[in-house]
Amino acid sequence: MDRIVIRGGLPLAGTIPIAGAKNAALPLMAASLLTDEPLVLANLPDLADIRTMADLLAQHGVAVTPRASGEGLPPHVLELSARRITSTTAPYDLVRRMRASFLVLGPLLARCGEARVSLPGGDEIGVRPVDLHIKGLQRLGAEVELSGGYIEARAPQGLRGAEIAFPSVSVGATEHMLMAAALADGETLLVNAAREPEITDLATCLVAMGAQIDGIGTDRLTVRGVGRLHGARHTVISDRIETGTYVMAVAAAGGEVQLGGARLDHIEAVARVLENADIRMHETDGGLLVRRSTGRIDGVDVMTEPYPGFPTDLQAQVMALMTIADGAAMITETIFENRFMHVPELMRLGANINVQGPSALVRGVKRLTGAPVMATDLRASVSLVIAGLIAEGETLISGVHHLDRGYERLEEKLAACGARIERVRGGA
Repeated sequence: MDRIVIRGGLPLAGTIPIAGAKNAALPLMAASLLTDEPLVLANLPDLADIRTMADLLAQHGVAVTPRASGEGLPPHVLELSARRITSTTAPYDLVRRMRASFLVLGPLLARCGEARVSLPGGDEIGVRPVDLHIKGLQRLGAEVELSGGYIEARAPQGLRGAEIAFPSVSVGATEHMLMAAALADGETLLVNAAREPEITDLATCLVAMGAQIDGIGTDRLTVRGVGRLHGARHTVISDRIETGTYVMAVAAAGGEVQLGGARLDHIEAVARVLENADIRMHETDGGLLVRRSTGRIDGVDVMTEPYPGFPTDLQAQVMALMTIADGAAMITETIFENRFMHVPELMRLGANINVQGPSALVRGVKRLTGAPVMATDLRASVSLVIAGLIAEGETLISGVHHLDRGYERLEEKLAACGARIERVRGGA
């Protein structure tokens, strides 16, 4: 398997283009199952998870066709045409690779009246149950049962609108119900819906396909079902998690970097935290300019929360940054119960971290020292990259297949800004 080698100690300078948001692209791709007309998605990131979703859709009968970007659309364009769905089963071999694959359940059920989808896999960062998804579909009139590791759902008379009040905020369940309700008979009200920009992006695309949705961007969404959806063209929003990751990298390594296409309004909670740590960022015509204004950074406390709070997907990255801060930082994880697996690896590099339940106390040290480390999940892997950028000597990161699920050409982008980073192909 590939590994990444980093020789730290250099500041970053230059421009890093921010790719399309993976967490927006995956549900948008699943939405192609809702119509028999082509859905053209632009600005898709070139990632392993995107290819996995494309493979899954293809086995359902979706024609997945790359499109040239010479039509006025940005690069990374796919046409997804589900003119005829040939299979309503999403097999374990594909769904186990990526949790977002489970999102095909609702669209298949809404359009075909039946679906059989394997229980999902994904990163091992804690229990992420699908009960909210299942209960939501049942509220829409579906008959759902678990058999042999598969969710089997039927709605032979179609889905019907209902009020669905989520007991806790769930991005996946909100996305799922938005897609299923778009073709349901009558009106669906989603209460305590997630408000992430990726959900707004999905709702915007569904409206372009003919869906009727009110309350976009709020925690109360009203969906009036329609008889059919049509094709559309949609450009995926930029990835706020990739944006936040590179902000942390610049803050850690020092320097000044322009993040092309990034949006400050999507990372306002991150910006507030880092301003207190003496990191400066401001919007430009081309995106977001980031710089560390002093030689050291200040320790700041962080608590992950649903949007618009601090994202759980940036918790590992801010922890890597805090390892060299002046003073201490308390980082509390409220979304997933097993998302501190990067802590032992950061400690191998010399970090001083003490975990107590859902909180980690990070006492800043003067320096980190390079060592061999192992990535355990997607965001943990990139936290080790950030730590490697500031560690003295050589850091060797294994398990970088996790990294490839969420970051497009990361080592190339950082190397172009002066980092000494390279991928070593093969090896243990």
